[in-house]
Parts: sequence; structure tokens; C-alpha cells
Amino acid sequence: MSDGKRPGKKAQKSAETRRRVLSAAGDLFVAQGYGATTLQEVADRAGVAVQTVYFVFGNKRRLLKELVDVTIAGDDEPVATLDRPWFREAMAAATAREHLLRHVAGTRAVLERVAPMTKVLEVAAATDPEVPQMWPEAEDPRHVVATAAARSLMAKPGARREVPVEDAADLLYGVLSPDLYLLFVRERGWAPERFERWAYETLLRDLVEHE
Repeated sequence: MSDGKRPGKKAQKSAETRRRVLSAAGDLFVAQGYGATTLQEVADRAGVAVQTVYFVFGNKRRLLKELVDVTIAGDDEPVATLDRPWFREAMAAATAREHLLRHVAGTRAVLERVAPMTKVLEVAAATDPEVPQMWPEAEDPRHVVATAAARSLMAKPGARREVPVEDAADLLYGVLSPDLYLLFVRERGWAPERFERWAYETLLRDLVEHE
């Protein structure tokens, strides 16, 4: 009689190995750069054989692709940002002010994870022309999210009706950008909470009617 728990344990061990490798790769790519980091270094940091890294991810580009995707999502579940609980909760808010508050808070949590990786990705794309081809989307996914949020937010009570949805989307896209987050938090030493408060107050002035 076979032990029904074995496949589950095997899958759990495989998932844990994948998480360790992704964590190690993220630390090394941010600290020393994508190009300078070898898969052997990733394997050593993760405590696995380098053959395991190749078996699980295939090559360094695929490792980077999965790392970026998981970093954006916050986990390895195949759920788009538009279907994430934080985004859906913001979309369900009754007023523009509440929607903005929830959207900025949720986005800040994403930026804490994603912003450092954006610089890694920019350098990797500049040195390896095959890296950008791993994200073939015709439209910037960040702008897709900003547009969906703006369309909902500007239709709610309290929104400034004179502001076009397109302008609201651009403001969300710009103020809540990884570049701006890094400028304030990494370069100027702001706490993430301070950036969140500033972003909310800045967007509030432009998108929501004064009470």
C-alpha cells in the first residue's frame, strides 16, 4: 500500500527549493547585479547544487523572469494584479477617497518588493537583448493597472469630475512609480510609510474633491 502523503511532501520540498533559489537570486542580483552574478553563486547561497538551479529554471534569464513575476505578485500564485485581494478591495471602496487610500497602500506594498528589482531588470535588459523579449506585452502592465484603478476611482463619489480618466491614470502611474519610490526611499532615506503618506496626499489634491 502506497503512502498517499509522499507526493505532497515531494511537491512541498520542490516548492521550498524554488523559493530558496528565488530568494538567493533576488539578494544577489540586487547586491551585485544580474550580469555579475553566476548561477553557481545563487546555488551556493540557496544551499543547493547548481544542477538543481538549471533543472528548475533552465537558465539565468528564466530565473530572472520568474523572480520578477513572483516579486511583483508577492507569491508564486498565477493571479494577475487586477485580481489580487488588495486591488479588488480598493475597487470595491464606496468613495474615491477610500479607493485612493487603499490603492496607494496596496501599491506601496508592491513597490517595497518590486522597486529594487526594476533597476536590476533595466541593467539586465541593457546588456542582454533577449531579456526584454521575455515580457512581450504590447502595453505596459503598470499602466493597465493604473488605468483600471483610475476608471473606477473617478466614477465614485468625491472624485474631481473635471479630471479625465486618462489624466488620473497618468498621475497614478507617475506618482506610484518604482523610480520615484527609489528616489525618495533609497536615495533620500524616507521611510516607506512616509512615501505612502506623501503619495496619497499628493494624489488626493489632484483627484479628490476637498471636503
